Amino acid sequence: MRNLEDMKKSDNIMSSDAKEGTENIPDIDKVISELVNYASENELIEADDKIFIVNRLLDIFEKNGLAEDSEIIKNSGVQELNNTRPIADILSDCLKIAVDNGLIEDTQLNRDLFDTKVMGAVTPMPSVVRKHFKELYNNNPKLATDYFYELNKACNYIRCDRIEKDQKWKYNSEYGIIDITINLSKPEKDPKDIIKQGKFAASGYPKCLLCKENEGYAGNLSHPARQNLRVIPLELSGEKYYMQYSPYVYYNEHCIVFNDKHIPMKINKSTFKKLIEFTDMFPHYTLGSNADLPIVGGSILSHDHFQGGAYEFPMARAEYVYTFKLDRFSDVNAGILNWPMSVIRLSSNNKDSLVNTCDYILDKWKNYTDEKAFIYCNTDGEQHNTITPICRQKGDNYEMDLVLRNNITTNECPWGVYHPSANLHHIKKENIGLIEVMGMAILPARLDKEMGILKNALLNNEDVRLISEIEKHAQWVDSWKDNYNISKDNIDEIIRLEIGKVFVQVLECAGVYKTDDNGREAFVRFIKYCQ
Repeated sequence: MRNLEDMKKSDNIMSSDAKEGTENIPDIDKVISELVNYASENELIEADDKIFIVNRLLDIFEKNGLAEDSEIIKNSGVQELNNTRPIADILSDCLKIAVDNGLIEDTQLNRDLFDTKVMGAVTPMPSVVRKHFKELYNNNPKLATDYFYELNKACNYIRCDRIEKDQKWKYNSEYGIIDITINLSKPEKDPKDIIKQGKFAASGYPKCLLCKENEGYAGNLSHPARQNLRVIPLELSGEKYYMQYSPYVYYNEHCIVFNDKHIPMKINKSTFKKLIEFTDMFPHYTLGSNADLPIVGGSILSHDHFQGGAYEFPMARAEYVYTFKLDRFSDVNAGILNWPMSVIRLSSNNKDSLVNTCDYILDKWKNYTDEKAFIYCNTDGEQHNTITPICRQKGDNYEMDLVLRNNITTNECPWGVYHPSANLHHIKKENIGLIEVMGMAILPARLDKEMGILKNALLNNEDVRLISEIEKHAQWVDSWKDNYNISKDNIDEIIRLEIGKVFVQVLECAGVYKTDDNGREAFVRFIKYCQ
């Protein structure tokens, strides 16, 4: 048996441990106070809303009331704080409270659902956001988008703490500077969430991630929470659209413009008109569309949408390697770009002429076959030719880049003839969409871990083929490792350089006309067909 002294010592230790554990759990009153102050400092709420917001947050945390000595009560709603912590840190405390009190299971999906619910409580109502956006827009379009972008960051719809983890660098190619990114923003799925998702019956509401019904939606196991999403209504070519920002922005002010209706994407004359109208509304933004066919299209072909933003993509800096005129459109300048993909650039200050030229080239391309160049507009009734269009304003002119796309497959290339070849899949296997067409690589998160393992293997002179996680990179590594004197000082730069080379090859694969003499000759054949 323990003697009395031992029992006292043990009780003291237990009391100390219990106290330490309690100290690690944030105080709900303090966190709520800090949340409200953060929202006030970032102009998400008005001073008169503070007590109301406190009560909304108490409901979310399933707390019936406040202690009489609570700082919130003492300070008439909130404790006035200056320079509150970053929102990611405040939300981290919210999640600790939620997990400790059994409000959520500790998985990434449940954490995201809960912290979005919290931020939804402090995000302004859609009507308030739209009214302020309109007031600013009437003064200056850029002021309006600046406000809207900052709002999306402040309310944590754009998760800045995650985006900062993305790896980004530049690669100097023969086509100019190319942007390379490894996307680490999207969290990996927890196995527990995957199991639950498999058992969860989706409601079909909203129909997809781009539907207007996402605004304010609470989310579930199969659909992300969107209580802090706000969208801005627009009208393009007589149709209703909405503008929002991507939650995982790949570049500055990465916006998405989506149709009011859940209708499939379609590239036609109206598409070009809408792109130009948008750049009239927001001259400081570029806007483009993914192609409208599988393989060469984007990830969501079921809902008509565009993507753009305040960023100069590498393709925008590309210059002509061949210029031409179309007699019927004499006020439109045209040429083929020095770019790894097959791009026709049109430029004019006449919007109607530019739209008509785009429509003319689209019609010609959709019905064009050149067997010598392995270009088939259709096989067995399946359409293959389409276009990825991108619009911007440059000086007094509108520029429209038309990227020729073809999604034909063969037995040898079931994933697509004009798609990254099999020897490049170890780096990039996914569809080449709008953003990558313009010269920004969006590479999978797995590469971060794989390149870390590869780095250690090269520095330790290990055989890549014997390391299961990176054996798929062995042939690629063999093609360049002997070209360098590899050291700790240059290994990161070397790997990034070689990844950049691969991405340029990826784009060249996706080009329907190669950039060699035969490819250029075949491209010019199509131009002459248009003339």
